[in-house]
Amino acid sequence: MIRVLVADDHPIVRSGIVGLLSAAEDIEVVGEAADGVAAVRLAVELEPDLVLMDLRMPGLDGAEATARILEDRPQAKVLILTTYETDEHILGAIEAGASGYLLKAAPEDEILAGVRSVVAGETVLAPSIAAKLVSRVRQGAASDTPSLSPREREVLRLVAEGRSNPEIARDLFIGEATVKTHLLHVFEKLEVGDRTRAVTRAMELGLL
Repeated sequence: MIRVLVADDHPIVRSGIVGLLSAAEDIEVVGEAADGVAAVRLAVELEPDLVLMDLRMPGLDGAEATARILEDRPQAKVLILTTYETDEHILGAIEAGASGYLLKAAPEDEILAGVRSVVAGETVLAPSIAAKLVSRVRQGAASDTPSLSPREREVLRLVAEGRSNPEIARDLFIGEATVKTHLLHVFEKLEVGDRTRAVTRAMELGLL
């Protein structure tokens, strides 16, 4: 059985998702969360195989909840199921470690197949999401200026203000390990080896 935790702040929508999953013979819904904080707590307590995660939730959004869950349980799988498909939402979820991104408007069979595929170790993306990512990658390849995600810019801005990693984590309500991960991505993209050079390089490129 595939053990699933469903995280969505809309009771009716959450109930519909639970009903869909429970009707499948190979899927068991082990818990429900109405916000990101509860999703993180229940993911640790219940140890599901997969968390089906909405993005827009009170307290803690789906991307940050995903990052925190994977900090505590790296072996867990997270599949985003949402109505939002902007570039920022997509990249935020993928960078947080989500293994898939589907839209709530998807056919029921596609959602069930997505759950099974992600648990099997595959990456699942709705066609429109895949197209956006391909376009983003092509734009990045065509540009000489590195592209930082909104969260990476935010972390780097706080570094520029002299904040330490624990202070940044506290200000952004994220884990310190997540801050370090964002900074490693920034160092790699800017081709630098330390915080000071990252800030100066970002300023040279007009990213800060």
